[in-house]
Amino acid sequence: MNPEGSIITEGSTKILVPENHSVHGPGKIMGTVFFNEQMSFNRDISVMFLRAMGRDMTVADAMTATGSRAVRIANEVPNCEVTANDISADAIPYIDANIELNGLENCRSSNRNMHGLFADETFDYVDLDPFGSPVPFIQSAIRGCRRKGILAITATDTAPLAGAHAPKCRRRYQSEPIRGFMCHEGGLRILMCTIAKELAKYDRGMKPLLSFYADHYFRTYIQVLEGAENADRTLAQLGYMEYHTDTLERSTSRTYDADHKYGPFWLGQLHDREFLDRMDPTGMASEKRCAKYLDVWRNEIDSEVFVYDMSELSSHIKMSPPKIDDFMDFLSQHGRASKSHVSPTSFKTDIPLDELKSLYREFSPDASRKL
Repeated sequence: MNPEGSIITEGSTKILVPENHSVHGPGKIMGTVFFNEQMSFNRDISVMFLRAMGRDMTVADAMTATGSRAVRIANEVPNCEVTANDISADAIPYIDANIELNGLENCRSSNRNMHGLFADETFDYVDLDPFGSPVPFIQSAIRGCRRKGILAITATDTAPLAGAHAPKCRRRYQSEPIRGFMCHEGGLRILMCTIAKELAKYDRGMKPLLSFYADHYFRTYIQVLEGAENADRTLAQLGYMEYHTDTLERSTSRTYDADHKYGPFWLGQLHDREFLDRMDPTGMASEKRCAKYLDVWRNEIDSEVFVYDMSELSSHIKMSPPKIDDFMDFLSQHGRASKSHVSPTSFKTDIPLDELKSLYREFSPDASRKL
């Protein structure tokens, strides 16, 4: 007998979900089986990502709840064998109903503690999307990931990672978060740093393929690299930051000192552009949004000093902000520059700060009134 609920459609997949579920913003636990409609974008990205892999894969969705992500992958990604796992017995009727609803023969339900599952089985792709912090589960997810496999990890504890609850960030992630306009990129890089350190314990390194902040969560997809040398190369990309709000000066260092007191962060790349070029938003539930984010990710430059923000510069220089698209075109004539996905008003550049301030003054709408 099917559980009670309503059927929605995401992409080309039908999903039975509890009648009482989250629709907007950070999800709230309602009843015994969790579902958040807003995370459809997150699930879209998983489908696009796995399609771009272009090969046969075994997939484990470790905390699948209704099975929404797992059945979408099984239904919309060719050549995938999917295990939809959840520790809650109440989730299994929803998972089984959704497998049946979509006529899937390449998806199976699993009612196990994920630590036990990954002690017994390994997969090409492991998806970890817990309610809150992923920290208690990362080691098990790593053990469940095959050689050269993919780890996809979500963190919804954005307040600690972005510095609003700094003591909790220090406890969970052993990192000093950064506040202000860099907080969301900082939170993403703290999550990635944590994963890198956990992988290194097993003589494994990582190559990020896609990492982002959206809505109320951080998400990263990394390819696991085998061997102590890769672990060492990965650890060499961790470091610390200094940031002075009065001057906007910021810099990074691979070692901690009195100035570089924020972090540690992952200071390497967020995305692999060659991989992103293979991702296609066609047919996704949030097709326009997927296409928009893909465009920004593909053009986003890597910068060790993280993001600047138009409001940050305007407040510091006391001049009105120009339109960001026009300013990016102008900056690109003087060095590398791009918009950042973390905010509509944030950008990245390798232009030195003093020159950046001068260019900002020159391009501001108030420039004609400068003394």
